[in-house]
Amino acid sequence: MQPLLQVRNLEVCYALDDRRQSIAVDGLSFDITSGEAVGVLGESGCGKTTLGLSLLRLLPKAASVLRGAVVFQGKDLLTLAECDLRRVRGAGISMVYQEPGMALNPVIRVGDQIAEVLRAHESMSWARAREEACALLAQVGLATVDRIDMAYPHQLSGGQKQRVVIAQAIACHPALIIADEPTTALDAVTQMEILTLLKGFQERLRLAFLLISHNPDDLDHFADRILVMYAGQVVEEGPARDVLQSPLHPYTRGLLRSRPANGPDRNRKRFLEVIPGEPPDLGDMPEGCAFAARCPDGRSLCRTRKPEEVWPEAVRRVRCVNYAH
Repeated sequence: MQPLLQVRNLEVCYALDDRRQSIAVDGLSFDITSGEAVGVLGESGCGKTTLGLSLLRLLPKAASVLRGAVVFQGKDLLTLAECDLRRVRGAGISMVYQEPGMALNPVIRVGDQIAEVLRAHESMSWARAREEACALLAQVGLATVDRIDMAYPHQLSGGQKQRVVIAQAIACHPALIIADEPTTALDAVTQMEILTLLKGFQERLRLAFLLISHNPDDLDHFADRILVMYAGQVVEEGPARDVLQSPLHPYTRGLLRSRPANGPDRNRKRFLEVIPGEPPDLGDMPEGCAFAARCPDGRSLCRTRKPEEVWPEAVRRVRCVNYAH
């Protein structure tokens, strides 16, 4: 089956000055099939958000795509004309941002903002679009639809604003939704409600998802497959259960050990483990494995950042030569 989205050798950089640049996404390749939920896991600064923004060419001015291809339904989005790309944004691929307050226009009522998405991609009257907007607000679990429909973003809570953004994202029944840390700054209960809501839409509407998160627990019951990013590279990839329960790469193991305990051990007092050291300077990447300076094993075999070997599709790909055996 042809993948819905194919990313090949994507490399994105930020200009630091006239001579230096920082490589934020370093040669990433992966596929997403229809209806599949793929998680991207990694600490802040690893390139997760840059990856999500680059897929729809929403990068800031300081960033640029150096090379690669992003093929969605047979079209390379990186070479598509802007007028054609606007037809894909919101209709073929939608995005849920981590800061809904920044994603919503503060001077337009939220119902009108949802209706604008429908009017941009569907042939319908303004009155019909407003009716659909109210129906979408109900679908995302907002009880007082009439009040919220007429409200401005500042009149809503963080969880309510995130539900409005989700309503915008699903309005035109896209094939793929990119969710960039959609539970950031929300309380624990609301976080679970938002993830449950997204998972419900994914299953009912057979949507594909790219869920970006620094929290492994967010991906545990959501993702079918997980990509672990470090310093702009994918260091581990595989089925979610394998990555979270039997991680191979030392960085993945460090991430999992640094989270609070859940389940039977949640009341047991223990210190959170940390990954020693700092991520490398993306403007001056070291030779060899990018994780070598922080690797607890300190092995000397890390002499290549990008091994040429590609494991079979059903087997996890581990990009550190130490752990590819």
